Amino acid sequence: MLNEFKTFIARGNVMDLAVGVIIGGAFGLIVNSLVEDIVMPLVGVVFGGFDFSNYFLPLSSNVTATSLAAAREQGAVFAYGNFITVIINFMILAWIIFLMVKGVNTLRASLEKDEKAAAKAAPPPADIQLLTEIRDLLKSR
Repeated sequence: MLNEFKTFIARGNVMDLAVGVIIGGAFGLIVNSLVEDIVMPLVGVVFGGFDFSNYFLPLSSNVTATSLAAAREQGAVFAYGNFITVIINFMILAWIIFLMVKGVNTLRASLEKDEKAAAKAAPPPADIQLLTEIRDLLKSR
């Protein structure tokens, strides 16, 4: 069983997946910072200086705090502002992934086009040329 596990881990796909998960986690942190530190403050300025992250509805009469962190300590809250931030985070991440996939597809199409053009432009090998000449001579007789 240990040898099977070693074989499984040594496969390229598993290693690629592990690298993808690690890079994806780091990329998620970058997008999180982009949304929380850059986008949301700008949205707050445009819409009158409010901060979405502290918008909540208390679900208990014990909640009297004005910040989300303090309100969560006092009781249950419906944190819709945080949800809006997460939705914006998702939309930015989805847009970036869309642009990346679109760029890769464009690059692949360009490479395939170049390969087809190179295949058309390449002359046939010498032996094929010789056989073609022989065939043409035999046809002419």
